[in-house]
Amino acid sequence: MNNDVIRLGIIGMSPTNMASTFALLKDEPDLRYDIAAVCTRRQEVLDQCMQQFDVPFGTVDYRELAECDDVDVVCVFTPDHLHGDHCAAAIEAGKHVVCTKPMVASLEEARRLVDLVREHGVKFLVGETMRFDRQFYMAKKLFDDGDLGELIAIESYYVHDLRAVFELTPWRLTVPQDFLYGGCCHSVDAIRAFAGDVDTVHAIAIRGNLVEGYPLEDNFFLNLKFKSGVIGRVSGLYGIIHPPTPMMQVGIYGTRGSLQTEFTDNEPGQVRVVLDKLVDHKPLVADFEPETDLSAYGLGAAVIRYMRHFQDCLDNDLEPVPGVVESAKTMAVIAAAWESIETGQVVAAFNEF
Repeated sequence: MNNDVIRLGIIGMSPTNMASTFALLKDEPDLRYDIAAVCTRRQEVLDQCMQQFDVPFGTVDYRELAECDDVDVVCVFTPDHLHGDHCAAAIEAGKHVVCTKPMVASLEEARRLVDLVREHGVKFLVGETMRFDRQFYMAKKLFDDGDLGELIAIESYYVHDLRAVFELTPWRLTVPQDFLYGGCCHSVDAIRAFAGDVDTVHAIAIRGNLVEGYPLEDNFFLNLKFKSGVIGRVSGLYGIIHPPTPMMQVGIYGTRGSLQTEFTDNEPGQVRVVLDKLVDHKPLVADFEPETDLSAYGLGAAVIRYMRHFQDCLDNDLEPVPGVVESAKTMAVIAAAWESIETGQVVAAFNEF
């Protein structure tokens, strides 16, 4: 696909959701993406998107977009519970896929997509923006270069008072969204990038009751044991008043050093490292200025990076990261966490994809 225009079809396009960020791709000189088709269920939103983003083809039927001959890559930005069917339609039509997180909302759907990707031989990327933040890149390089030594323990939290988000995207209340899948996937994916496959999960949960009518637990603690023996912890708190902390954090504890990295949408970030070889053990600090743009959530820089990665995978026949198998393993950890919450037991995570 080198030098060819890569034609995108976006399912779930809206001027007010993450898909709107794809309009920024045209301004990147090294990227060859063109939005060729959009799909949304409401005709008035479809008309607005086609006009605002100058898109030649639109439909209210996701199957029609998936089968469109003028589309090379289908990008899925619909509510979580629809991802499985929308991705499956694209794969079965022979299209490559970029899907926003979470990949799906059940272990069964994860297995289905893994099987379909293998059967049809397409590329599949899950748009985990946290993996493509500058702070994450720095932490991963320090870890991969051996500066932190052998991994002992790892943790991550994602804390977000979601009441304002409910107002912007009411489907989260009416469906309702499962925040163990839709929220904790960020942190589970992030620590799996360092520690690998999870062996067992123990989880607890409570409902915050801050949003009237929301029926599910929305605050979670997960304790993880990895196949390597490393221990891990994930905190996902969404039914809370936002505390005086960054929105997201990853902590890495190794035999040569420890690291903390922090992320908040549209705000400054930081990486702090303590290396054992430095006698005073004072933290080395790297500050990151905020990356902002005019898209709905201001995450354009991370989206541009993951779409640059995806273009490289298309051009050079590489496996996208996180791809369908890695993301399925993250979904399996979430499924095990729900089982643990319901049974009170330690639950084995499924990894045999």
